Amino acid sequence: MKNSFPPIVLEALEGISDVKGENTVVLDLRELDNAVCDYFIITEAQSSTQVSALSGSVEKRLREQCDERPWHIEGSQESEWILMDYVHVVVHIFQRDARTFYDIEGLWGDATHTSIPS
Repeated sequence: MKNSFPPIVLEALEGISDVKGENTVVLDLRELDNAVCDYFIITEAQSSTQVSALSGSVEKRLREQCDERPWHIEGSQESEWILMDYVHVVVHIFQRDARTFYDIEGLWGDATHTSIPS
């Protein structure tokens, strides 16, 4: 299933894997009405330091491998939750408590969920 994702998603997942993101999920939003993008990638980190490292790894990987730069990044100051908006793909990097609080997977429960092994 992982191979059916576009290159930008696959490279973002590699960037996450490089820094040991946990409980990674890809939500395919393409079939949903009013979806804000095609894919959400959601991953979890143990600390604010790891949140920042994951963000840097994804950004570097997508720049080098796909010539993609984020349109917008939010949350870098606090590093509790960083959102990286690549227009068609949005990467969410959470610390565990923030992920539970915002429950993105629950909000987009009708999307196709693909768990990515660590």
